[in-house]
Amino acid sequence: MADTDTSRERAATDRDSTNETTPRSTPSSERGDVTFTLAGVREGFVTGFPVAIGVAGYGVVFGVLAGRAGLSVAEAGLMSATVLAGAAQLIAVELWADSVPAITVVATVGIVNLRYLLLGAALRPWFRHLSPRAAYGSVFFTADENWALTIATLRAGSRRGAFLLGSGLILWGLWIVATVVGVTAGDLVGDPAQYGLDFVVIALFLTLAAGLWEGRESVRPWLAAAGVALATNAVLPGEWYVIVGALAGAGIEMVTHDG
Repeated sequence: MADTDTSRERAATDRDSTNETTPRSTPSSERGDVTFTLAGVREGFVTGFPVAIGVAGYGVVFGVLAGRAGLSVAEAGLMSATVLAGAAQLIAVELWADSVPAITVVATVGIVNLRYLLLGAALRPWFRHLSPRAAYGSVFFTADENWALTIATLRAGSRRGAFLLGSGLILWGLWIVATVVGVTAGDLVGDPAQYGLDFVVIALFLTLAAGLWEGRESVRPWLAAAGVALATNAVLPGEWYVIVGALAGAGIEMVTHDG
């Protein structure tokens, strides 16, 4: 009996030791199983197509304004191909039309695009598992709309890191085409507002925002971002309200999450 009890105690000790030394399973997002495949590109391309159609309406507006500001088809198309930021491009051509110094144009556009620092940081939990070539190559095609689609998809459990690239490629292509159409057919289009094209992006953003809503947890950061942005817009000139509001929302989310 003594030998039997001793054996049982040793077996129990071995099991406890095994349980302590065996690593616990980690969430899939921590195992680095984010993929970068053609299937991911395809999924992003197909999913992003309806959104890209909506963005193209906004691209026509930019093309019309760019043409009226004196940009040629090639210049406007090149700008859309290399910048891919609707708000910044609209501000740039408006300032350009008013003969504002180039340094002012660059500074203003830079302020508006500071939000991409936050967008990129939000992608890091997934993109840090990708190669630099895949990650930075995809980020070039980031716009607000396909970023929102990508974040929603990744949060839902997808591990297809190439989704951003696929959705960005379709958006990028249609944005360039729409710009060219706007410049060449500006006289035929007339005032884009009469077709509701100036409201397209607002409606699109509201739709995408609904997809990012996470219930009561979203109330405080969203209200903080909106309130601070409105207050900043009232007291500071330029486009500082964009980044200040975004930082306020991110700060509230960080504080409440840690708490």
